[in-house]
Amino acid sequence: MLRYLFALNVDKPHSQRQTAPHLTRISKISTTITMISLFSSIPINSPLLTTNRVFLPRKCKCFAADQQPQAPQNKSQRPRKKPVSDKKDALDPAGFLSKHGITNKAFAQFLRERYKAFKDLKEELLKQYYDLQEMVSGLVPICLFELLGMHRNVQHRVDYMDWAPGARYCSLVGDINGWSPTTDCAREGYLGHDDFGYWFVILEDKLRDGEEPDDVFFQQYNYIDDYDKGDSGVTVEQVFQKANEEYWEPGEDRFIKSRYELAAKLYEQIFGPNGPQTEEEMEEIPDPMTRYKAWKEEHKDDPPSNLPPCDVIIEEDNENDEFQIVTDPAWREKFKNKKPPIPYWLETRKGRKAWLKKYIPGMPHGSKYRVYFNTPMGPLERVPAWATYVIPEADGNQSYAVHWEPSPECAYKWKHKHPSKPKSLRIYECHVGISGGEPRVSTFNEFTENVLVHVKEAGYNAIQLIGVLEHKDYFTVGYRVTNFFAVSSRYGTPEDFKRLVDEAHGLGLIILLDIVHSYAAADEMVGLSFYDGSNDCYFHSGSMTFSRWMVEYQIDGFYFHSLSSMMYTHNGFATFTGDVEEYCNQYVDNDALLYLILVNEILHFLHPNVLTIAEDATLYPGLCEPTSQGGLGFDYFVNLSASELWLSFLENVPDHEWSMSKLVSTLVGDKCGVDKMLLYAENHNQSISGGRSFAEILFGSANTEVALLRGCSLHKMIRLITFTIGGSAYLNFMGNEFGHPKRVEFPMPSNSFSYLLANRCWELLEDELHKKLFSFDKDMMKLDIKDKVLLRGSRGLSNIHHVNDKTMVISYSRGPFVFVFNFHPTNSYERYSIGVEEAGEYQIILNSDDEIYGGQGLIDRDQYAQRTISRKTDGARYCLDVPLPSRTSQIVNSGLVLMQRSSCTDVSKPNKFRFMVVKDQLIETNMLKGYCVTEKGKGKGKDSSLAM
Repeated sequence: MLRYLFALNVDKPHSQRQTAPHLTRISKISTTITMISLFSSIPINSPLLTTNRVFLPRKCKCFAADQQPQAPQNKSQRPRKKPVSDKKDALDPAGFLSKHGITNKAFAQFLRERYKAFKDLKEELLKQYYDLQEMVSGLVPICLFELLGMHRNVQHRVDYMDWAPGARYCSLVGDINGWSPTTDCAREGYLGHDDFGYWFVILEDKLRDGEEPDDVFFQQYNYIDDYDKGDSGVTVEQVFQKANEEYWEPGEDRFIKSRYELAAKLYEQIFGPNGPQTEEEMEEIPDPMTRYKAWKEEHKDDPPSNLPPCDVIIEEDNENDEFQIVTDPAWREKFKNKKPPIPYWLETRKGRKAWLKKYIPGMPHGSKYRVYFNTPMGPLERVPAWATYVIPEADGNQSYAVHWEPSPECAYKWKHKHPSKPKSLRIYECHVGISGGEPRVSTFNEFTENVLVHVKEAGYNAIQLIGVLEHKDYFTVGYRVTNFFAVSSRYGTPEDFKRLVDEAHGLGLIILLDIVHSYAAADEMVGLSFYDGSNDCYFHSGSMTFSRWMVEYQIDGFYFHSLSSMMYTHNGFATFTGDVEEYCNQYVDNDALLYLILVNEILHFLHPNVLTIAEDATLYPGLCEPTSQGGLGFDYFVNLSASELWLSFLENVPDHEWSMSKLVSTLVGDKCGVDKMLLYAENHNQSISGGRSFAEILFGSANTEVALLRGCSLHKMIRLITFTIGGSAYLNFMGNEFGHPKRVEFPMPSNSFSYLLANRCWELLEDELHKKLFSFDKDMMKLDIKDKVLLRGSRGLSNIHHVNDKTMVISYSRGPFVFVFNFHPTNSYERYSIGVEEAGEYQIILNSDDEIYGGQGLIDRDQYAQRTISRKTDGARYCLDVPLPSRTSQIVNSGLVLMQRSSCTDVSKPNKFRFMVVKDQLIETNMLKGYCVTEKGKGKGKDSSLAM
């Protein structure tokens, strides 16, 4: 039966084929031969025990369905796909436009055309693969890191593969061959080069003196898992004999003894000396039904067999290849449960110990190498684009790659699992090289030992690393990337970086990697420019992969830096007026958008917990919308305008002229998708790119107590309002949490290559001022750790109910928390009225003017509790009068209400510590003398919130 099923792969007669008929036929015949070798032992003469109906399209491989028996169906009665009823998950290439209030028809049409192009691209990639998992397993350019570059082959050799369509010749040069360009080259007869520009070089391991070659050419070695396993002494013939005796069942011996008999016979019949010699002599291949009937007639007198019973019933007048397959249910279940004889095959593999005893590695660990191309520009020696460890140019020498293949004893072994995906992000941005306190380049190991603990203590839950990818010059902060798959050797080895990531995971910290697509080094010696003699090898049309970092280094997510440089042909430098058509005109790079959509879809499919953050200065519509709704599929987007506004205020605008309306509108931005917005007051750009940190601007040169107080007050207020006003993600650059007063300046010719400013002054944490600023930042992070403040509010948006440019006061609420800011440089307010929605007792839980945070402590402790007044204010039903000293901020919690002391049965004596119930927990406090404080709704009496 199955001998007929495989014949359905040849779907049309030869006369109906239009393109490459001879090659098409050979390809399909190869498929036929493969299926014959698999199923040639299954007979046809069996009783009809169970009937299943299977619909087989003409271009599908046939199979026996395992559904329960069912009655035949007419063509009109075939099951249809259920219509999609969930509008949220329904496919709409322009679905997010109504959410954002966009009605531009041109942009809607652009989204539909873009989605169609994306769909065509995905279909093209998936033509030969079942799903994305199979596609990215290393067989297509999405995950070519599993094929390209240097890889150890299981058959005692090293394979090198590269993509250089513009090259005419390719070889490896290095200390393994005395840097000779002719010794280890890609040979045409060994699949060394194809028409798509891929080059393949094989470096065979060298047999040691006195050792005999392997008995079989397919002998495999397990270099990692069974590295301590030597030669067991069992031959391949003995393993196969064992498999024949233990695995195969009676009646299958013919397949064992002559497994290729039928395949060889068919091959000889078609391609042998008696077969057709020209295409014209080739006979027409009969249709499947004719072939099946002929085969049935030929084998009608075959003797009975004990092999599984299967047969096919063919219906007359069948235009759609519908067949009824009959099988024995017991055999079918037995066949499903039978596992392939892989353990017997694996038993033939030997371990690393046996390999090292017999062979000398063709490319030992630590070997230096480069790739040599002969191009139209002449001979070129390049650092391989897919190298995983690179030593950049030093002392005027050209860079070179290092083959990184440590022994299992030296390779890092992972100890911790990925932390769970956080619902809110508190990102600590770091640069490993400047993370130390000494004027030199710090290492991964030093970062692991010293910085990780500080990040955990500070209350952050994510670390974003910049400058990790190998780059040309240290002073570029990692922007001029030369190798997208290599960890920068300036900071240590790949194993050191793995340890950093693993230890961070052990502390519950996720690791995000800063990816800079648009800053690839254009240098011809060390960069990707003219890699193979042509400038279009990698630039623009080339892409990089993220799966290597996810699989090899257990990275948790990616920060896509400066997307506008790749999304627009003008690199984002054009002036944007806000017109929607600017996002779909001729300057938009549609290929880049398709790439970003594909990257997000694949990453989230393979790694559901991955985080992707988009940094786009133009705030392209739909950055964080699902790809099914026409978006790009990112998890978060960055509001770059916030830091620019703060810097403009601090450097160019007097304190009393700050616009509160402009401040709020900039921080909140577009209210659509604000829950996916990432905000920061300052990141590495303010400290590194020729600028000054906010601390340096505010109190770096303060020589009076007043100036120092102003700087500290604004430093805390700027960070607090940026952290809490909107969005569920926040970022801080390393050292700014305690007011690092110095900028970062990397060694370069302009400063005589000095490292004096290329570090962090961690000793400032012992200074009283910086210690207090750090305490404020830690308590600010605790607002999200304990109370989930970043997740409060409607869709992540705070309820902004008071913005006064004259008094310079801002007030908003998120859940039970009310935030009040007074930015006025001189005016203080003894009783400032702000509107609140709920009546009751409000308690100050964070005061930036507290002495423990470096403030003046102008608000007494007995003023920390305030009761509401029944007066309409700011559109709210109730009013709260709060004391507001100048340049201060405070957070009050509305979750507490007061009861009369007489109605509380468990009140302790006056002037003693009182207890209040907050979220079902007793907390000792002495702030409310004479009152019993309980959670709202849990006190005694009719209305505990109004009782006194």
